[in-house]
Order: sequence, then C-alpha cells, then structure tokens
Amino acid sequence: MVEDIDEQKEERIERVISCPECNSRHLAQDYDRGELICEDCGLVVDDHFVDSGPEWRSFDMQQEESRARTGAPMTEMVHDRGLSTGIDRSNRDSYGKAIPSKKKAQIYRLRKWQRRIRVSDATERNLAYALQELDRMASTMGLPNNIRESAAVVYRKAVKKNLIRGRSINSVVAASLYAACRKAEVPRTLDEIADSTSSDRKEIGRTYRFLSRELVLKLKPTRPEEYLGRFCSELSLSGKVKKVAEDIIKRAEEKELVSGKGPTGLAAAAIYIASIQENKRRTQREVAEVAAVTEVTVRNRYKELVEELELDIEV
Repeated sequence: MVEDIDEQKEERIERVISCPECNSRHLAQDYDRGELICEDCGLVVDDHFVDSGPEWRSFDMQQEESRARTGAPMTEMVHDRGLSTGIDRSNRDSYGKAIPSKKKAQIYRLRKWQRRIRVSDATERNLAYALQELDRMASTMGLPNNIRESAAVVYRKAVKKNLIRGRSINSVVAASLYAACRKAEVPRTLDEIADSTSSDRKEIGRTYRFLSRELVLKLKPTRPEEYLGRFCSELSLSGKVKKVAEDIIKRAEEKELVSGKGPTGLAAAAIYIASIQENKRRTQREVAEVAAVTEVTVRNRYKELVEELELDIEV
C-alpha cells in the first residue's frame, strides 16, 4: 500500500511539473492554502496539494529539536548509514535529570559495548575508517555534503566488488573523492587531492582509472570553463573578467584548440588574457600559482590563444 501511495505521489508531481497555461516550471507551493501556484502567470495549478511536513509548529531551533519524533536522516557518510542507536555522553536520562552515581558505571559499560557492536566485522571496520578519512579530506578541501555522499557511494561500490584488495585505503578514498568532484562538476586537480592525503598523485590517478573502468563510471572530461569561477575568485577578479575568459575558451573550442591541452593551463591563460583586456592585470606567476601550473605552461597557452584567435593584446 505504501508503494501505491508513493507511485501516486510521483505521478502527481510529474503531472504538475510545468504550468499548463504558460509551460513555466516556476511553481510555488502555498502551504497555508494547500495550493500549487505558477509564479509567472498566477494560475492555481493544483488546489488539493498535500502538505508532507509535520503537523506541529516551531518558532526556534530548540523547539524544532524537542518536538521532532524522528532521528537524523540516513547518510552514506557513516558505515551503518546512521541507523544504529547511539548512547549519549551527557549522563542524563530522557527527562534531563542527572544519572545517579551508582548507575554511571553501568551506563559507561553499555556505552563501551555499544561502540564495539556497531562495528561487527572487517568490512565495517574498513568502512568506518575510510569514511572518517573521506570526511577529513573533504573538510580540508572545503567540499559540500553532496560530494561527500557521492564519494561515499563510490567507495561502498568498490568495497562491495572487492576492488580495494591490494590497494591502500587512502588512495581508494582519494580516487572516490576525485570521481565525485568530476561528477558534480566541481573540479579539483589530482595535485589538490594528493595534498590532502598521504598518497601521491600517480597512485591516485592509477586507482581512479581502475575504479572508473571496473565500476563503469561514465564521467566526462573536465573542461576549462569549470575552473574559471574558482580561479577568478582566488585572484579577486570580477565577474566581467570571468565572462571574457569564458568567451575566449568558447572561441578556442570552436577552433578545436583545447584538445590535448590541460584544462587548468587553458583556464589560466584565458584568465590572464581577460585580465589584461579588462585592465585588471595579474602576472603570469600569480595566475600560475592559483592554477597549480608552471609559468611556462601559462605563457605557451597564452601565445597559442593570442595567435590562433587573433586577439589584440596590449603588452
């Protein structure tokens, strides 16, 4: 019966995914009236929309936590997906009263055995350590939660297919994180991944290619445009410089100048040219340091783009 309700809900959402009057996809739900309204033309698309939220109200975070009757959502970042029970360390009961001293030793033993039984075999021990290392690496690199969850899924698939045998946990974790970054189009270079772990660049690249082949990860090659936003931000350049750099990369792609070239080097050269054109000049050394490439690479890509695209650059 639950499956039927879920199917009906999915069909209902698919049916009202766009406005039947103006075909707009900007739909907003009015929770007070239970209506689904088009933001562009104002049409009431559905007037019997079911509110799936809680039936109680909360006016601050403390009330929301105290009135909630469910635990934390499932997550791939914990080896047991967060489904096991945890015993709090606060030494207080469910009413908030302090636990008597005679009971503290018993609670301590329960807490200790709870930690032990959460990790039952070698596979779970491996997952517990690997996911903790993955979270540390992602925090060091400032990556969001969706990339961490995606990387954890890739690592779990590798464990399930027994692909980690003979390889270090750190290299497989780093390769999974690199694959998740490419999938989410939040590119990080192998050098940046290697800086946050003990594995070297070659080992991570080798492990990534192995996982990509065995798990059939259909990932597109990284494009120079994906690096422009981050590089411009680190160089304190405006959005106008980024737009000019995007136009340069687009013209280079049309003339097939990007094939066989490193995306970071092309992005760095495009930003260097755009900074000169917009009178926000940055030196080749500054751009090269941000892009983690050599000045020679920036200079070579710069010359190729200027000559092939016939750009007018004031030296």
